[in-house]
Formats: sequence, structure tokens, C-alpha cells
Amino acid sequence: GENLENTEGLHHLYEIIRGILFLNKATLFEVMFSDECIMDVVGCLEYDPALAQPKRHREFLTKTAKFKEVIPITDSELRQKIHQTYRVQYIQDIILPTPSVFEENFLSTLTSFIFFNKVEIVSMLQEDEKFLSEVFAQLTDEATDDDKRRELVNFFKEFCAFSQTLQPQNRDAFFKTLAKLGILPALEIVMGMDDLQVRSAATDIFSYLVEFSPSMVREFVMQEAQQSDDDILLINVVIEQMICDTDPELGGAVQLMGLLRTLIDPENMLATTNKTEKSEFLNFFYNHCMHVLTAPLLTNTSEDRCEKDNIVGSNKNSTICPDNYQTAQLLALILELLTFCVEHHTYHIKNYIMNKDLLRRVLVLMNSKHTFLALCALRFMRRIIGLKDEFYNRYITKGNLFEPVINALLDNGTRYNLLNSAVVELFEFIRVEDIKSLTAHIVENFYKALESIEYVQTFKGLKTKYEQEKDRQNQKLNSVPSILRSNRFRRDAKALEEDEEMWFNEDEEEEGKAVVAPVEKSKSEDDFPDSYEKFMETKKAKESEDKENLPKRTSSGSFKFTFSHSTSAANGTNSTNSKSVVAQTPPASSNGSSSKTTNLATSVTATKGSLVGLVDYPDDEEEEEEEEEEASPRKRPRLGS
Repeated sequence: GENLENTEGLHHLYEIIRGILFLNKATLFEVMFSDECIMDVVGCLEYDPALAQPKRHREFLTKTAKFKEVIPITDSELRQKIHQTYRVQYIQDIILPTPSVFEENFLSTLTSFIFFNKVEIVSMLQEDEKFLSEVFAQLTDEATDDDKRRELVNFFKEFCAFSQTLQPQNRDAFFKTLAKLGILPALEIVMGMDDLQVRSAATDIFSYLVEFSPSMVREFVMQEAQQSDDDILLINVVIEQMICDTDPELGGAVQLMGLLRTLIDPENMLATTNKTEKSEFLNFFYNHCMHVLTAPLLTNTSEDRCEKDNIVGSNKNSTICPDNYQTAQLLALILELLTFCVEHHTYHIKNYIMNKDLLRRVLVLMNSKHTFLALCALRFMRRIIGLKDEFYNRYITKGNLFEPVINALLDNGTRYNLLNSAVVELFEFIRVEDIKSLTAHIVENFYKALESIEYVQTFKGLKTKYEQEKDRQNQKLNSVPSILRSNRFRRDAKALEEDEEMWFNEDEEEEGKAVVAPVEKSKSEDDFPDSYEKFMETKKAKESEDKENLPKRTSSGSFKFTFSHSTSAANGTNSTNSKSVVAQTPPASSNGSSSKTTNLATSVTATKGSLVGLVDYPDDEEEEEEEEEEASPRKRPRLGS
């Protein structure tokens, strides 16, 4: 048909082959993609009626696309499988038009065909340990030329990409095989090379490993730290790559920062009985790697790089730092990682910040011409304040670290932008959470500069909180002598009840013995009912309840006492109309004239069958009450044996 230039027939052939593909049958694919047929299938698919000229796919596959064997593959079946997979992938990705939403699942079997081919390739390569060992040997050999090494790294990158098709169990075995063969030391060498392509591919391989098992990578670097200098540690190589990324948009650095964050994230660290990965790894990281990560930040904010002009509220920037866009991007990435540390690493990062005075250095960046960097610096401080940790708060107030933030707010003027909102939110958080130490520091040191800001109530609110706290402190100071001068302590109902229970418990323990307790009692007039009538009213209201409150014999033969409290007892007054007065010794009154002080002798006679309580009151009125109490079953329970 091609020789006769039978275009119409060729277009029909295209439709037929495309139709067969869309039948989505694995058995048909086995035949169509065999070595004998696949190039003919590709040839038919060149003649798409929608195209003015046929595409030369066969020419590309046979002449342009070169199959590179980084290490000669001796297994013919494996080689055939690799060729087939590449060609079928080409048909799916290049030749066939991008499927519409409705056609997405039309070629699901084709996708599966490619998927299972990849699984087979990975499995066959993995089993051929001689082949993989040779790849690793050449990859790390200094004699290997750059082109060869680039091919080897690209092979590994593709190999790892294929491995994503494996089942979790098989993927575990795959990465363990790579680890055993020494993938991490090999990557360490490759990532430090000058060739950008090689480094990029190595970063991709490293990301597969970190994603698979952060613990495996952490274990490797901790073991390595015992034998090597800090400079050549894998994590430091990664940090160096991040810092030295030449891409103006820092694409590689962003990827590496994500990997670092995964490695230092305590959420994916294991804790076993014999060791805690978190404490071990974080100790390692802060001792060996943190200084490498913060080096650009400390360098770009050092005093010799910056001109200082520390006037609160001045229109000039208090610190002017030379920062081009790329440096600013890098510092923003580092700050993002440090902010993550503040949230997740507690005391490690706290020690580091305080020892290095890191927050002061970070806040220098509040004056950056790049607003995104100033916001990163502010976010770092906001995370610290968000912890509401008094160690941090003392560090901030002692170092006067609100000054650069307030300067930035004042320098921003009346512009209503993100920086303005973020600074206001910081102070609003302090106000809402009522962080007293910071509130006092801000009001005492900066309120004059801030009181003119009235478009939000934040700063006035801080002043109000500050004054309320001051008043509260003054009241506390004033209240101490007033307590000492108080002429009467009242005991609440609960305390009375506990005392009574103790009294009865003692009584039961010492059966048959007489207990005599001389008590000095301080009572004011309002501790008793004003008249006999009041007493009678209360008594009648309680009578039905009293019957239930009689002591009941328990199964063990002892007696259980239940007390009913009147409202006056509930309000904290000692009331004789609700229960018998129990021996109590409240603190002696300092004002003797306003209270009656009487010596009461309370005699308790306890026998096995009965309990009798006698209380003598000197006043006539109280004697009348006593007579009534004797008649009350609650006050004088008669217990039959």
C-alpha cells in the first residue's frame, strides 16, 4: 500500500489497527507487540487521517532511538523485554492521541501490559546481582568517564522509577538489595560531582530512597558520622547542593529541602525498646549538620555585611543587607526548614537558637527589600511565640527582639499589605492568648510608638490587658494584710461535714471510752438563729427528712450516720438547728469584743448500743434550743441494740 501510495487504504489500515487496540484485549497485545509484528503496527499507526503527512515513527525507533547498555545485558529475554516495553510505551505516549476524559479507560489493558513488563524487568535485573554489582562498581570508580557515569546514573534513575510499579513487599526487597550493594555511598560521590545532569538524576534517586525509608538513610548517615568528617557526610552533601543550586528559581534546592524535611521529621522516626531514633538522629543532626544549614543565613546577616542604624521607629531601615533574589530565595528556604524545626524539635532547636542568638540574626531580614523574605523571618518569630514558652519569651524580651518587628511595622507606614497584617496578627495573638510577660514588655517599651495605630484595637487591647494585670497584682498585694486583719473565718459546709465524719470515726474506734474535748469556740451572733420560732420553722420543714436520716444498721452490725444540712450550713454558717455542734477549733478571733467566746465541754459517752452527745450552752436562749434538740431524733438518736 505504501509503495502504491494508496493513501485511502492506509487510512483504513490505521482505523483497523486503532480499533483492534481499543478492543483492550491482552491476548491481542501479545501478538501485536511481538518482535515480528510491532514495527508493522507502528507503521500502520503512522497514517492518521487527521494528519496531512504521515509521521516517521519507525524511522525514529530504528535509527534515532539508541538502546544503550550501560553494562552488557547477557540475558536475551531481558533485552527483548526492555525493547518491547520502550516501544509499547512509545505507542501509548507518542503515537496514540491523548485520550479524552471518556476514553481514559479504553486502553487500561495497554497500561497494565506496560506495567507488568516493568515489574518483570526490575525483578530480572534485581536477581542478576552480578549485573548490579558491576553497575555500582563503575558508578563509583574514579576512572569512569563522565558520559559513562551519566548513563549509569540515568539507568539507576529509570530503574528506581520502574520499581514504583512493584508491590510493597517486592519494593522493600528491591531497595534492600540496593542498600546492600551500597547505593547510598555511591550517591554521596555522584551528588558531589560538577555535572548538573548527573546531580539532578542522583537527587531523583535519593528522593526515591528517602520516600521508601527515611530510617534507612538516617541510619546510614549516623554510622558514617563515626568514620568521616562533617564535610563529606551525605546529609551535608545534600545541604551543600541545596545551597549551591545555580537555578535562579532554585528548583533543585526546593526538592532537596523537601527531602531534608522528611529526614528530620520526628513523625516518621521509629522508637524501639533499645534505642530512640529521634533523640539519636536529632543529636547527630544538630551536632554535625545544623551549622552547614544555617551558614548562609548567619553569613548574610553578620554585622560586617550589614550597616546598622538602631533608631526605633526611624524611617531608615535599621539594617540594610545585600541580598539578590536568588540569595533571598535560598534564605527563605532555610527559614522554612528552621520554622519546621521550631515546631517539631522542641529543646534541640531551642538550645541552638539561644546559643547562636539566631532569632536576632533572622530578624535582620525584616529589612529585606524582598517582602517574602521579611515574611519568612516574621513567620519564624511567630512560630516561636506560638509555643508560649517562657524560656523563649525571656530570650525575646531580654534581647529586645520586638524592636526590628515594630520598626518594620512603622516603616511600612499606612500601606495595608501582607506584612502589615502579619505583624498585627503577631501582636493580636499575644493579646488574645494573654501572654503576660510579652504584653508587659511591649507596653512598657513600645507603647508610645504604637499608640497612634488605631485602625486596629490590638495595641490598645494590649495596654488594657497590661493595666488589668497591674491592678490585679496591686489587689493581691493589698489583700494580704486584709486577710490577716479578718476577725472571723467561716468554714464551708464540706469542711464541717468532713470534721463531723472524723469525729464519729474516732468515736467508733474508741468504743467504750469517754472522750472529753475542751474546745475554745468563737461564734458571732449571726451564727445562731435569731429566735426560737425560726428554729421551730426549720425543724418542722425537716421532720420528714429526719426520719430517713436516722442511723441505719448496716449488714455488718455497725451504724451508719447520715446528716441533713440546712441552708445556713450550706452557706457556710455553723447552725445548731440542722445538726449537733461538733468539736471544732477555728482560728482565734482577733477582735474579741464582737464575738462570744465560751468554753464548751463536750462529753461523749459511747456504748455498744447507744450514742449520747451532751452539749452545755451558758445562755438561756440556747438552753431552750438544747431542750428542743434533745427532743429531736436527729440530734439525740436513740439506738436500740
